[in-house]
Amino acid sequence: MALTRHQLYYDFISELGDKSQLATIALSGQTRSLRAVFLGTVAALLLASLLGVLLGGSAAQFLPIRWVKTIAAIGFAVMGVRLLWPKPAEEIEEA
Repeated sequence: MALTRHQLYYDFISELGDKSQLATIALSGQTRSLRAVFLGTVAALLLASLLGVLLGGSAAQFLPIRWVKTIAAIGFAVMGVRLLWPKPAEEIEEA
């Protein structure tokens, strides 16, 4: 039970300030139905977490844990580099 409580705490702290929280703030400022924004945000976070648990658990059954951790680390590194890498001028104009 203590592990679950700590996981919940660390997940909550690590998610502060991410894009989904900023989108939630923007949505709540545009609508009167704060309950709908809250429930939609909670449902999206639960679904994303469920998919992560299911994919991670199934990958761990077929691959060594070290490989799963390495693949996850490479994925995070690739996403970080892509966020830092500037887009070409053509792509910016199309967006």
